[in-house]
Parts: sequence; C-alpha cells; structure tokens
Amino acid sequence: MTAVFALATSLLWGLADFGGGLLTRRLQALTVVVVSQVLAAVVLGAVVLATGGWREAGPQLWFAVGAGVVGPAAMLCFYRALALGPMGVVSPLAALGTVLVPLGVGIVAGERPGLLQATGMVVAVIGVVLAGGPRVSGASVARQTLVLTLVSALGFGAVMALISEASTTVTGLFLALFVQRVCNVAVGGAALYASVRRGTPALPEGGLPALRSALPALGFVGIADVAANGTYALAAQNGPVTMAAVLASLYPVVTSLAALGILKERLRAIQTAGASLALVGSVLLASGASGN
Repeated sequence: MTAVFALATSLLWGLADFGGGLLTRRLQALTVVVVSQVLAAVVLGAVVLATGGWREAGPQLWFAVGAGVVGPAAMLCFYRALALGPMGVVSPLAALGTVLVPLGVGIVAGERPGLLQATGMVVAVIGVVLAGGPRVSGASVARQTLVLTLVSALGFGAVMALISEASTTVTGLFLALFVQRVCNVAVGGAALYASVRRGTPALPEGGLPALRSALPALGFVGIADVAANGTYALAAQNGPVTMAAVLASLYPVVTSLAALGILKERLRAIQTAGASLALVGSVLLASGASGN
C-alpha cells in the first residue's frame, strides 16, 4: 500500500503543479496560492465537521502548523527562483528536496532499505533530475537563484516530513490537513497583502469576473494538493518513509507528461530518458517492498 499511496501522491502533485503553472500565466502566483488554499480549506473544514475530526486535536497538530508555515514560504521561493533562473535547473533541484529530507528522516529513524530498494531509489532520483531537463550548457545560474531553489527544496521536503508526523488516524489526518491549509492561507494572505501594498494587483486584467471563471481550476489545484499531502502521509505511515519519499518525488514526470499530452509540448531526449528511468526505479522500489 505504501507504493500505491506514494504513486498517487506523485500523480496528484504532478497534476496540481501543471494546473497551477497554467493558472499563473494569467493570475498572480500569490493569488493562485491563496485562493486555491482557501477553497481547499473550505472543503476540508466540511470534511472535519462531517467526520468529527476535531476530536483528534492534540499536540501533534503543531507539526501541521509547521507544515502550514513552511509550505507557502517554500512555494514563494520556488516561484521566485523560476522567475530568475532556467526551469530546467530549478525544477529538478527543487524536486530533490522532496526526496532527501524525508529520506534522511527515515534513515535517522532506523530504516534500512534492501539492495533492490536502494537501487530503485538511485535510479528514480536520477530519473527525476533528468525528467526536469537539466541544462548542461549555457549561462551560469546566479547564486541567488540557487539559494532560493535550495531553500524551496528543503521547504518542500520539510512539509512532507512534518505532515507525516501530524496524525496517526484518518480523521486526525483530515484535521491536520485543515490546520495546515488555514496556516497556508494566513501566511500566503499576508504575503499577498504586502504585494498589493507594493503596487502589484491581486486580480487579473478581467477583474473579479476573470477570477470567478478560474475558480473551478483553482479549486482543483487546491484539492489535488491537499489530497497529495494526505496520500503521502498514509504512504509514510504504512511503510518505509524512504520508499514513500522517492516514489512521491516522481511528480515532475507527471507534470511533463501532462504538458506533452495537453499542451503538446515536446519532451527533450534527456527528459524522455529521465521519465523512463523514474518508472524503472518505481518498479524496483515496489518489487523490493513486495519481497519484504
């Protein structure tokens, strides 16, 4: 089940990133983050009320608060890095953070993957990097871009590690995700307010009607992101964190395939090779799990 939940995480995050990337072409990135998270918080609030999840409140929710504070900061650093540097460098480096931080947590906690799983991890990580289409030539990347990328990578990895510790039951997970989203909205909303004060409009050119027309897509992005956090937490709780982290990090492959299928973007040879290696790595990881 760990492999199934972790691969579901990759699918959901990949689709959420693809949808968010499309939306940021016509809406401010902060607006996309805040509105999508508000919609997700509303849905989660209803789920918490319906399932009685509030009864699961306890000290572990501080992990959800931490994830809710770190997440928007990491996303803002990521968007800023994308604006300053080449996506072919920024995207795969940021994806690595979702592997290395939870992987380190799992190893510190005493997890020791078998040979087949370790091989699968290495192959999958290489595949993720290559699927992002890293540039091996051209202008050097500015130090500020690299710093922002590394901060976002660590932030994304920290969110994955924190949310997996925020609950031990399904109803408790609903509450933890709700708390995380409320914190996301608070931090992102403060950043959006500061941006507007500096003169950056929060609404697109068409004003409120244009924003209303984008609400279904914004809702999908927010809910897919929430669901991905939930499936990752379940993956980490039902099996080795090391495996869950690597399989969940395959989301750039999903984003690239969505761009290929919907936007008709052509994959470079290195990206095709990376996607293939990522799939091979995931098969090795799943095979190693079934053999344990």
